[in-house]
Amino acid sequence: MMSPAGRLPLRFSTQTLLLQLGVVLLVVLLSGAVHAWLTFERLGREAENQALTLARTVASDPSVRANVQAISRQAGTPPPAVLKAGPLMAVAEGARTRTGALFVVITDETGLRLAHPDADRLGERVSTDPSEALAGREVTTRNTGTLGPSAGAKVPVFAPGTGSGGGSGSGSRTVVGEVSVGYSTESIGQSLARDIVPIVLTAAGSLAAGVLASFLLRRRLQRLTLGLEPEEIGALVHDQVAVLEGVDEGVIGISADGRISVFNAGAQRLLGQTDLSGLLWQDAPVPAQLKALTLPDAREGEAVELVAGEQVLVASARKALHRREDLGWVVMLRDRTELQHLTRQLDAVGTMSTALRAQRHEFANQLHTIAGFMSIGQHQQARNYLERLAATGPLKFPVDQAELLQDPYLQAFIGAKGVEADERGVSLRIGPETLVRGQVTEPQDVTTVLGNLIDNAVNAAVAGTAAERWVELELLDEEADGGGTLHVVVADSGDGLPDGGDPEAVFAEGFTTAAGAGLQAQVRPGGGQGLGLALARQLARRRGGDVTVLETGNTGGPGAVFMATLPGTTTARKD
Repeated sequence: MMSPAGRLPLRFSTQTLLLQLGVVLLVVLLSGAVHAWLTFERLGREAENQALTLARTVASDPSVRANVQAISRQAGTPPPAVLKAGPLMAVAEGARTRTGALFVVITDETGLRLAHPDADRLGERVSTDPSEALAGREVTTRNTGTLGPSAGAKVPVFAPGTGSGGGSGSGSRTVVGEVSVGYSTESIGQSLARDIVPIVLTAAGSLAAGVLASFLLRRRLQRLTLGLEPEEIGALVHDQVAVLEGVDEGVIGISADGRISVFNAGAQRLLGQTDLSGLLWQDAPVPAQLKALTLPDAREGEAVELVAGEQVLVASARKALHRREDLGWVVMLRDRTELQHLTRQLDAVGTMSTALRAQRHEFANQLHTIAGFMSIGQHQQARNYLERLAATGPLKFPVDQAELLQDPYLQAFIGAKGVEADERGVSLRIGPETLVRGQVTEPQDVTTVLGNLIDNAVNAAVAGTAAERWVELELLDEEADGGGTLHVVVADSGDGLPDGGDPEAVFAEGFTTAAGAGLQAQVRPGGGQGLGLALARQLARRRGGDVTVLETGNTGGPGAVFMATLPGTTTARKD
C-alpha cells in the first residue's frame, strides 16, 4: 500500500528501530544534561564555600579589622592612591593571588571599596548589594559584577574587640565593613569541561549500546514475525481461524522445536483427542503412523491410511517453509471411513457383476437347448429340462453346498466370491453347520466384514503349501429383539499364523497376506496397506460384536480360523 504522499511507508521493524533510537538518544541527552547541570551546581557550591572560607579568613585578620575601623572613623575616604599603597590592598591582593580568586574586595561600612583588584575603582561603591554583610550576616552569591560573572561570598568585618569574623563573640558587635570574595564562573566552566569528558564518553557508550541493542531487537523482531507487517499478521490470524476451523479435515501443525502449534477441531474430532497444542509431538497421544510421517527419513507428501477409533483416516505430512526458513511440519487428516465402506460395497457389486458375466454363456446355452427342443417339437423334453433348471436355480456358482444359504443377498455375494476364488484355484464351500433362517438387513456392514475374511482366507490358501486349496465358510443367525446376530466362521487351507506369533498381530494396521506365506504379517513403515482385518474388527466392535482368531493353524494346513459376530444385521424372514 502507498502512503497518501505516494511514498512507500516505512516497515514496522524500521519504525520500531527509529523509535527506539530516538528514545535512546533522548534518554542519553537528558541524562547527560542532568549530570552536567548537577556537576555545575556542585562546582558552584564548592566555589561558594571556598569563597566563604577565604572571606572569613580575611575578615577575621586583626590588621584588616583595625585598618577598616581606622578608615571608618576618618572623615571621608582616603584617595585611591593612598588606598592602593595601603595595607588593606596588600592583604587583599596577597590573598587573591595565593588562592586564584577572581577578586577580594574590602569595603567600609558604607560599601565604598577600600581594596579592589582594579585600582581605578578604589573609593567607589561596590556594584553588588552589600547590605546583608553590612547588617552582620554572611551570604553566598552568584552574580555579575565589574569583573564578570562569579560565585562568591560576603562576610562582615567587625571592629576589633566587638566580635569575630565568624559572627560569634561576647559583647556588642560593630560592623565597620565587609569582605567580598568571588571565583570566576568561567573557571567553574573550565572545571566542568574537564569533568564533562567522562560524562560524554559514558553518554556515547550508552548511545552505542542502545543502538546495538535496537538493531539486535529489530533483527529478532523480523525473525519472529517472518518479516511480516502487523497488518499482514492480523490478516493471517483471521485467515488461519477461518480456514482451520472451517474445514472438516484435520490439521496438525508441528513447530521447528517439535511442539504442536496447531491442533484444529477437525483433528480433535478425527483422533478423539482434546486440543494438544503445546505438547511435544513425540509425546502426544496420537497414532505412531502419524509420528512416522515427520521423521527425518520420511517421504514428504506420502499418504498413508490408518484406523483411529472408529474412523479410517488418510494422513499426509509436508514441510512448512518460509523464505527457506524451516517452520516445522503440517500434518493433514482426511476421513475415509465412508469411502472405505462404499469401496467394499462397490467391490461386492463388481464381484457379482463378474459372476453374472461368467454365467452369461451358460444362460445362452440353456436358451439354445430349449429353443432346439421347441423347434423339433420335443415339448415334453423342453418342459422336463425347464423343471430341472428351476430345481437347481438359474445360476450355478462354484460354491459347494450353496443351497444351505436361504438369504438371496448371501447367495449372490458368496456365489460371486466363489467365482473369484475359483479363478485363483481355490474352492469355496459352505460348511454343513450353516443355518441362516433370517434375512440380512445391513448388507454394507456384512459386505465389509465377510468380504475381508473371505479375501484374506483366499490369499492364505493361495500362499499355502497344501496340495488342495480351499476356504470353508459357516454362517449361523441368531434371532434376538431389536435385530438378529450373524455369526461367521471362516477357515482355510493355508499355513496359518507363524509359530509363536501373536494372534492379535493380524489386526494391526499394515498387516497383509498379499506378499507372504500364510497369514504372516507384512507390516510396512507408515502403513497404507493391510487395513482389511483392522477395519472389519473396528466395524464389528462398533456394532457390539467382534472379530477374533479361533485357531492359529499349522504349516501344511489346515490354516487359521477366524470368527466374526455381527449383532443387529439380520431379521426374521417374512413369508
